[in-house]
Amino acid sequence: MRVAVIGAGSWGTAVSALLGRKGVEVKLWARDPVMAQRINEAHHNPRYLSDVLLPQSVVATADIEAALGGAEAVVLVTPSHGVRATAESMGPYLSAVTPIVSLSKGVERGTDMRMTEVLEDVLGGRSRLAALSGPNHAEEVSKQVPSATVIAAYDEGIGRMFQDLFMTPTFRVYTNPDVIGVELCAACKNVIAVAAGMADGLGYGDNTKATLMTRGLAEMARLGTRRGANPLTFMGLAGVGDLIATCTSRHSRNRGLGEHLARGGTVESYAAETHMVAEGATSCVSVDELAHRENMELPITHQVRAILYEGASPMTAGELLMGRSAKDELHGMGLIVDEEG
Repeated sequence: MRVAVIGAGSWGTAVSALLGRKGVEVKLWARDPVMAQRINEAHHNPRYLSDVLLPQSVVATADIEAALGGAEAVVLVTPSHGVRATAESMGPYLSAVTPIVSLSKGVERGTDMRMTEVLEDVLGGRSRLAALSGPNHAEEVSKQVPSATVIAAYDEGIGRMFQDLFMTPTFRVYTNPDVIGVELCAACKNVIAVAAGMADGLGYGDNTKATLMTRGLAEMARLGTRRGANPLTFMGLAGVGDLIATCTSRHSRNRGLGEHLARGGTVESYAAETHMVAEGATSCVSVDELAHRENMELPITHQVRAILYEGASPMTAGELLMGRSAKDELHGMGLIVDEEG
């Protein structure tokens, strides 16, 4: 099988290694021609996961037409803010029926579109689209550390196809028809992880982080339910599973961003130091705006946005969250209780 992986960052590199080890012919698209050349020469990505050996079946290119030519499936692994432009560049070279799975995590600012909705808007063909999300740090997946993920697809057959494509002895893949829920989990959990990192940077303890994670999960479930997601999705791998990994791991760029900010850094200085995109820095704005349009309040998300872009201090934001009026714990979560209670 021939697969185009669009995006040569950490996750794109890890996915290319995973598929290449299965014997899949991978064309890895890198925006930088020098990076593509060095990957082909050394079989290592010089910037991301540079210690991971890429199989011979992985060939990099900076020509998106060459990457997509003959592809039987496309794996899109670009930052969420670039998905629309990347899809537009893909359009002239892509069949109208080629399956596409999005590994990008976010909500498009201004349109409130999830990533598969952006792809449908640009490329059409809703039934061929899917999303992959779960507790999947690229550093661990690339080294074949046992992991699991979720494929959410609009069409059951497409979901199974991508499930078979990605499944390995160390990467277990589940399917879920709830595309809305899986994609909103992917966008929202990054924002909560930024808040968790701030708690680390301020020197708070396990109680604080557990509180942020749990109340963050409640925010995610409330928004997802309002948008038509299955509340149970938020209890699964794409929800609580990915939330745990992103809020606690040393690999988490979003948690790292929060810690960096709490210690006096900025979004720009973190990006310069790590050469990484922390999606929570974008999603805190788009998710907060989506909630406002739904007449909902997501207090943790709103405070993360205020700290990143409105000059609020992490310490003050924590005090505001702790001083909110008392609420019922399950308020607005849309949980379904069966007849037996």
